[in-house]
This record gives sequence, structure tokens and C-alpha cells, in this order.
Amino acid sequence: MAVAAEQAYYRFVVLFFNCLLTFGSYFCFDIPSVLQEQFQGNLTCPNGTQHNGTGHNGTLDCVEGLGMTPAQYNLLYAIYAWTNALVVVVAGFLIDKLGNHFGVFVFSLLTVLGSSIFALGSHFKGTPYLLPMMLTGRLLFGSGNGSLTIVQNRITAFWFKGKELALAFGLTLSFSRLGSVLNFFFTQQFESHFGIQWTLWGGTLLCVLGFISAITVSMLDKVGMKQLGLDGVIQQESKKVRVQDVRRLPLRYWLLVLTIMFFYNGVFPFVADASKFIQDKYSGYSQQAAAYIAGAVYDSSLVLSAAVGILIDYVGLRGVFAVGCAVLTLPVFALLAFTFVPPLVSTIWLGITYSFAAASMWPSIPLVVPQATLGTAMGLATSVQMIGIGLSNLVVGHILGTKSSELKIPLWRWQQMMIFMLANTIACIVTSVSLNVVDRKQGGTLNRTTKRSPVEHEDRQPADAAPLLSDEPGNDGSVN
Repeated sequence: MAVAAEQAYYRFVVLFFNCLLTFGSYFCFDIPSVLQEQFQGNLTCPNGTQHNGTGHNGTLDCVEGLGMTPAQYNLLYAIYAWTNALVVVVAGFLIDKLGNHFGVFVFSLLTVLGSSIFALGSHFKGTPYLLPMMLTGRLLFGSGNGSLTIVQNRITAFWFKGKELALAFGLTLSFSRLGSVLNFFFTQQFESHFGIQWTLWGGTLLCVLGFISAITVSMLDKVGMKQLGLDGVIQQESKKVRVQDVRRLPLRYWLLVLTIMFFYNGVFPFVADASKFIQDKYSGYSQQAAAYIAGAVYDSSLVLSAAVGILIDYVGLRGVFAVGCAVLTLPVFALLAFTFVPPLVSTIWLGITYSFAAASMWPSIPLVVPQATLGTAMGLATSVQMIGIGLSNLVVGHILGTKSSELKIPLWRWQQMMIFMLANTIACIVTSVSLNVVDRKQGGTLNRTTKRSPVEHEDRQPADAAPLLSDEPGNDGSVN
């Protein structure tokens, strides 16, 4: 009789709690985006607080808030991204060395601590302590959340490799984006009733839910590996992982990483400022309506990710989808920069291409590196991604200006920002085309591997990835 861990239901139970790991942290990540006017609002308002942001006469009313400048606000996102860039490489290596159980506990705890300090910092508005405390909170939060995603992907890849891998990645993305979607739908209303401080503490409470899920998935993963008799094997393979092996990661991997970075450079920095952009450029949108429209990027992703994952599991063509996503994203920023087409069209469109990109790009990494070093590879990929996003956030902050946002940001500044997003998308097209050329020369693994060809996948992996582990012939470093 097969043990429980060998049954399909077991890996989907693992997947459920694995999905919950990042639900709360993704909710917290974009709270500043929804409440951008409150973060950049005046410390005091003579006639009371106006939460809708835009008056009936088309001018901005006074919005009471934390008094940040646009540059300081974008720094909250930049510090998150750059912290990720520094921490995730070390985190990925430690996860490979010390295991998933170490990773989920430590990094989920960091998200709780970071979100707590961030919320606490909001109580110090009008003092010199506000910005340092909130930046420290985002730093710790970024250290935990980016690294937690690596563990999440590592667990997903272990339990679903050669099975429903793209579907599993799609579902984890859907749960994460569910947190983002709920944030865009409810945070502004919650803030209008309870204030910014209690709103940030509510986000912290959701991070605690992730910590509870981390303990649960850690136990399930440990019990499952023991039942499969693989816990000892993974420990042996982990001992072979060396830092210097990073130099021997295949060219396909690096092209894939650059493709991911340039695509996300156009998504995350845009969403961070989208709510304010919509209110500044298009007339008649309240802060709440603008938040809904900005959140449509994640709404589309939430709805489509699982279905797109199933599709890619069956047809493969990951490299082709990567090129298609980049090409089809170009019109999004062109519409936003040069036309007055309703912004909802662009945000839904971006959400669709983002869904296909996430379901095709990230699940490609386990196809070109072995399981035992997947944490290191994911860490490096996340690091490069976050370096790019952090730089993009700083560039966007510089483009939009460093003065208080009491008045509308000029439309020519927003147009320059969208042109910058276009430039990143064009770079993504170049790297994704190069990825397909190299992949075809090396056997076409990314485009040919499907759920129906697991044996072929396992046979192809060692030649491409074995040098990461050792120079011994025939050692593929895989445990699945």
C-alpha cells in the first residue's frame, strides 16, 4: 500500500498551506500603493481630512497623512527591492544547505517583524523617527518576503516536478495575488474608517497567518520526505552545493533571469504608482476607484494564473510564451503614455500578460538547474530581479520629482515614466528572443518539456545542470 506522501492529495495539501505562506505578505507589500496619498499627504489639514483625494472642482483637496515626498515614498519600494537583492542570494544558499524547514520558519518570522516595525513607524509621523523606522520595517519585511518566496518555490518544485509544475506555480501566484487584490479592494475603505495606523497593523496580522502556515507546511514537508525516504538523500546532495558553482550556471539560466528582471521592471514600479497616476491623468476617479483599477493587474492574474499554468503544463512553449508576453506588453505602456484610453483597459491587459509571464518564466528555472541547488538558483534570480526593480523605483521617483505631492504631478513626468517602462519591455523582448535561440541550440528543453514528457525531462536535466553539484559523471543532483 502506498504511503500518504505518494498520493496526489498529499502534495495538494502541501500546496495549499504553501500558498498561504505569502498571502499576507503580498497584501502588506502594496498597502502603500493603495494609500499613496495618505503616505504623501500633509501632516495636518486645516479643514479636516479628505479621503477621496479629488474634489468636485477637479483640484486636489488637503489629504492628511505622513508627509512623505514622492522620492521618500518610492524609497519604501526601493529599499524592499534592494534588501531582497542582497539577502535572497545568501538565503537561497542557506535554504539549500539547511533545508526548507529552516527557511520557512526564519523568513516568515522576518515578515512579521518587518510589518510590525513598519506599522509602528506610522505612529511617529511628524518626527525624525518616521522614515528610518518605516524603512527599517520594509528592510526586514523585504528580507523575509523575498526569501520566503524562494522556499515556497523550492517546496513547489520538489512536490510537483514532472507533474503539474506550472499549475502549482500558477496556484501559488494566484494565492499571493489574492492578497494583493484584497488589498486594492478593501484597504482604502478600511483606512477611511480606522486610520492608517490600524490599517498597517491589520496587514501585520495577516503576516501572522503566514507564519502559522509556515509551521504547518514545514511539518508536512518533513513528514512527506521521510515517508518517501528522501530526507537523507537531500541532505547528502546539499553537502555538495558550493558557492563557487554559481559560475557554472548555464547561459539559458542567466538569459531567463534577465528576461524576468526586465519584465518585472515594468510591472511592479508601475503598480506602486498607478493609483496616483490614474487620479492625476484621468478625470473623475476617486482614490478608491483608482485603487480598484490599479489592482486590476492582480485581479487578472488571480483569475488566469491557474488556467494558464494548466495550459503551459500541457503545451510547453515556455520560451515562446516569454517572448509573446513581452511583445504584447508594449501597447500597454504606449496607451498609458500617449492616449487617454480608459486606464482599466491597460491594467487588465497588463494583468493578462503578467499571468502568462509568471507561469512561463519562473517554472522554467527548475528545468535548467537541479533540485538540490534550486534555492541558490531561485535566490540569484530573485536578487537580479530585485536589483532591477529597486533601480526602477529610484528612477521613477526621480522622474516624478522630489517635492511634496500636494498638487498633481505634471502629465509630462508621468509620460516619461511610461517611456521608461517601454524601454524595459523592449529589453525584455531582446533577452527572451536570445533565450529561445540558445534553448533551441541546447535541445529545446524549455519549449518541448510538457507534463506528458516527464521521462524526457529527467533525462535532459543532468547534462545541463550537473556541473552545479560535482564533476562526477552521471550525478544529476536530483531527488525526484
